[in-house]
Parts: sequence; structure tokens; C-alpha cells
Amino acid sequence: MNIVVVGLSHKTASVEVREKLSIPEAQTEEAIAHLCGYPHIEEVAIISTCNRLEIYSVIKETEQGITEIVQFLAEKAHLSLYELRKHLFILLHEDAMRHLMRVSAGLESLVLGEGQILAQVKTTHKLGQKYKGLGRLLDRLFKQAISTGKRVRSETSIGTGAVSISSAAVELAQIKAQDLAPCKVTIIGAGKMACLLVKHLLSKGATQISIVNRSHRRAQELAKKFPQASLSIHPLSDMMDAIANSDIAFTSTGATEPILTKTKLESTLVAEKPLMLIDISVPRNISADVKELAQIQSYNVDDLKAVVAANQETRRQMAQEAEGIIEEEVANYILWLRSLETVPTISCLRSKVEDIREQELEKALSRLGTEFAEKHQDVIESLTRGIVNKILHEPMVQLRGQQDIEARRRCLQSLQMLFNLDVEEQTI
Repeated sequence: MNIVVVGLSHKTASVEVREKLSIPEAQTEEAIAHLCGYPHIEEVAIISTCNRLEIYSVIKETEQGITEIVQFLAEKAHLSLYELRKHLFILLHEDAMRHLMRVSAGLESLVLGEGQILAQVKTTHKLGQKYKGLGRLLDRLFKQAISTGKRVRSETSIGTGAVSISSAAVELAQIKAQDLAPCKVTIIGAGKMACLLVKHLLSKGATQISIVNRSHRRAQELAKKFPQASLSIHPLSDMMDAIANSDIAFTSTGATEPILTKTKLESTLVAEKPLMLIDISVPRNISADVKELAQIQSYNVDDLKAVVAANQETRRQMAQEAEGIIEEEVANYILWLRSLETVPTISCLRSKVEDIREQELEKALSRLGTEFAEKHQDVIESLTRGIVNKILHEPMVQLRGQQDIEARRRCLQSLQMLFNLDVEEQTI
């Protein structure tokens, strides 16, 4: 078995490519089932965010398993294998483990150290469990990656004042507008990203903020988080009117097709009234053709790179502290992974000893007589089981804890020979 990750990110692919491979949460079950249906794929977990799509897998044969994952991605994106491969990265085993822990810690994010990715890794783990994509290896790996992300944030300063995609978007708006206080701002969407947009807009002095969302209840819940602000709430049917009355509009929805296009804006906007559009969604909510309108300034997540670059150098120094933690956690996972080699032998030995215990117990009870046996059977059963457990406990602990691979394998071979164990081979 081998652990692999096949994916692409803001480092390897533009938003135009990333949106073709985005897997919304509602499609996760189908994607996991599809991937697990391939002959060489045993376990699957999918991280899909605005800046990355990564498929983590446990595969039987490395080359064949990777080919199956790449084929799946090519079919989903409607791209040729030649076109797709230019944007993909493939990491194996230890490198794949390390990468997931770096992702969880925020070291692979567009905004170094951002906190949202840890919640997204938790969601990936939860969905993997729910849709039966995770087996023993990936379940343990994701739990350890989540723990690593928490450790990095609690033991280093990388998360202190860390900006997010939302705060970078607000920073971009302020740079372009110079002063947000007099600006009328509309946010399309009412999820976590929209909530962060409101938070950062208020901190920059914006006061005229409208929320447009399909669910009125969810928009109200967002507004309740900011009682000090007078947020206006509008239904999705009022979206174009709200945008027409705005100076700046942010889009942050889960729509899989653009909700703002050149045609829609042309028929709604007042001629020559300037409008700034900032799209932080993947797939994009704003069509590329809106840039053809003279009064429109349009930006997407890839345009945020220049905004966050100024903070990156300081954060890179902080990231060095995190690297040591990540290496510790990778080593711990590998140690656990190697200990699995002992499981078949331990299980076989325990099964053999248990068979002996049951046979001898049955002989003893038959000699003690029916009346005595019935009265004291539970006590005798517990006594014999306790003796077996105590005898086996220390050797099993020592065997699992043996870090020298060759020494552990020699011990396993000795146990198999001494107890005549018929152990099925297990490869990790």
C-alpha cells in the first residue's frame, strides 16, 4: 500500500483551471464513490477549497492508482491528460503525509498561516468518514494532521494576526478605493467568507454594507453577529438592484456557474457609474467578460497575491518554527504506520492462545462437575482470560514499540516459528 496525494493549487494552476476541478460539498459523496470504484484505490479523502483541489488516497499499485486518479480529474475537468498534467503535483508516502500536515498548518496557503484551512481539513475528514472513503491509514493521517495544525497555531506565532482570503480582498478594495468609509458595499453570500468580509470591512471604516443571499434566515444570522452595524438584507431577486446602487461588490457563494455576467450588468448599471467587483469564489461567481465594460474593475482570488506578498516575508520566518513540529508529527505517523506490521502476528498469536485457553477451560470445567462449573464458571473464565492477557501484554507492547525495523522483523519471525503461526503477509 502507498499513500499518495494528487492535486493542484494556487501555486500550480490559475483560477480558470481550479474552478473546473472544484468539488462542492454536495458532490463529495459521488466523487468518493467514483474514486473508490477504481480497482487500485483503497481509501480516499478530498480537500476542495478556492485555492486547491487535493485527492489523498491509499493505493495498491502506485503507478496504476495515480493513473486512475488523474483520469478521474481529466474527465471531471473536460481537459486532455496532456493539458491537465501541466498543473498537477503528485506526492508519495512520506512527502504526501508531510504535505497534508503543512496544508493543515497553513504553510501551503496563499495567505501563509491563515486559519480557515484547518476547519476545511476537519470537514474533509468528517466527510471522508461519513461517505466511507477513509480506512485506517487515512483516518489516522487526517487526525494527526488536524492535531498538527492545532499544535503549530498554539506553539508558534504564525497565526497571530494572520490574514485570510476575505481580509486580503478587503485590503485590495481599500488600496483601489483609498477610502472605504463613503463606499456603498454589497456582499453576495452569507457564509463564513461573507462573515469575515463584514468583519474586515467594518474594521476599515465601511458603514454602508448590504447582504444579498438566497436564504433570508442565514443572512439574518450573519447580521446578528454584528449588532453594532446596520447591515441591510436583501433577497437574491434584488441582487442586480443592490449591485447597481453600490460602489463595491464582493461575491462569495457556492454557485457553480457565474451569477454576474456582462449581459446582466449592461442591462442594470447606470452608464459610466464606476463599480468594483471582487470575486473570492471558486468556481468563479463573476464571468470574465465583465471586464469588457469600461466602468468595471473586476478582480478574482488570483489578484490577491500581490496584496498578501507584503506580509509573507515575516510569516516565512515564523513558518520555520512550524517545520520542526511538522517533522515530529510525520515521524510519529511513520512510526505508527510501521507498527502495523506487527498486527497480523499479534492477532494470530492471540487467537491461538485464546483457542488453547478455551480448550483447557472446557476440560477443567468438565472435571469439576456440573454444579460447581455452573456456579463458578464466570470467575474461572475471568481468571483464565486475565492470565492470558497479562502474559501477552508486555511482549506485545515491546513488539509494537520496537523502532528498529530489522529487529522487529526478526522478533516477528521468531514468534511465528516458536508458536507455529500461519500469518498472512500484510504490506504497508
